[in-house]
Amino acid sequence: MKKLKLLLVVILTFYMTPFIYAGGLLTNTNQSAHFIRMIARDASLQIDAAYTNPAGLVKLDDGFHFSFTNQSAFQTRTITSTFAPFVGFGGSQTKTFEGTASAPIIPSLQGAYKTGKWVLSGAFAISGGGGKATFNDGLPSFESLIATLPIAISTMGVPTNQYSVDAYMRGSSFIYGAQLGGSYAINDLFSAYAGFRLNIVNNHYEGYLKNIKINPNGNMMLASDFLNAAGQPALAEMTADREIDNKQSGWGISPIIGLNFNYKKWNVGMKYEFKTSLNLESKTIDGKDGGLPQFKNGVNTPHDIPALFTVGASYQITPKLLASVGYHHFFDSDADMADDKQKYIDGGINEYIAGAEYRINRLFLLSAGIQFTKSGVTDDYQKDLSFSLDSYSIGFGGAVNVSKNVVINIGYFWTTYSDWTVEKVNYAPIAGSNPPLYLPGKDVYSRTNKVFAAGVDFTF
Repeated sequence: MKKLKLLLVVILTFYMTPFIYAGGLLTNTNQSAHFIRMIARDASLQIDAAYTNPAGLVKLDDGFHFSFTNQSAFQTRTITSTFAPFVGFGGSQTKTFEGTASAPIIPSLQGAYKTGKWVLSGAFAISGGGGKATFNDGLPSFESLIATLPIAISTMGVPTNQYSVDAYMRGSSFIYGAQLGGSYAINDLFSAYAGFRLNIVNNHYEGYLKNIKINPNGNMMLASDFLNAAGQPALAEMTADREIDNKQSGWGISPIIGLNFNYKKWNVGMKYEFKTSLNLESKTIDGKDGGLPQFKNGVNTPHDIPALFTVGASYQITPKLLASVGYHHFFDSDADMADDKQKYIDGGINEYIAGAEYRINRLFLLSAGIQFTKSGVTDDYQKDLSFSLDSYSIGFGGAVNVSKNVVINIGYFWTTYSDWTVEKVNYAPIAGSNPPLYLPGKDVYSRTNKVFAAGVDFTF
């Protein structure tokens, strides 16, 4: 039964990674409608370069430039688990646990003022996270040990073959990023950028474990009632109802540098964002800490935002056709994470990007792009609360020149993920076994992701 309490700690800890839409484990790169409609924006010379290629802003006309975007993102996370004891709750060894995440409003704003060789620029966006995820039926890592209760009770000489539990998990994660910096045209070929981003993290996690039941001698009853009657009050307390309502907050600074090279039809942009060191401080709401010390007020958890390197190149093939490519590397294994999860990352995430845009006429432009993401995580990293998958993403859309100084951008973006299967001979121990007696099991992780964006650019 000590293993049961340990698992309750792990599940109720609920340290989920942000609800990623594009980018690394803790970084959103989709910060404008330009990205959604084309993806390959690392060599951009338009106002969205305030985030993607700030050194390239020197190619703007003198004056003020602004861009506002709203994105609506919808995601599912599905874990299909096979574990023999699951048969005691629903009749099947394989169960599907699905979490849904939605964020209908993800705003972002980029702005710049250009005069001569100098540009002052800023940006605000949800730089990490940006949504809420709900698991209405809990998670396999919790239920797997609850599922072994009938086996444990049967070994006490009381025939038991069924169990049930009410479980609910809900989390929200937002990293608000405010960026400020300056660009300078060194000469006609080269320009440089230096700036920083203030990151403010706000997470909120809620969950409960209630009504854990078993059927000793065929009679369904609360597990805590049975264990109390059997003279095991300490074990009964471990299966009692638990509830958590916890907030985490923190902030950190990301220094950013960039370089841009422009020659005739070619443009190359580079950017490096330094690692952001930060910790999240825990605050328990109404004392709902699940009876666990991890959720006492003032507990700190490492939550570094990893360094990021991006490089992109564009070529104006014809006056109407522009082609671009890009590469991103997230240094995830160098960032401190809760439970030292960075130890289970082999280097970090790599992204390979290509895109193109075609100007139909003075009013209309069409664009599309593709991104391949190679996750650097290992099997040991993958957990039902946070997992990372290889994927490819496609974005398409266009722009409309409403007037000389106003452009509307729209785009649609979706991601196709590769399933990740993890089989374990020690999936979960039988509750109360000492030494632990493990049973085998399997998890298959999968996801879906869809984003729609619309935005407007204007200059004066």
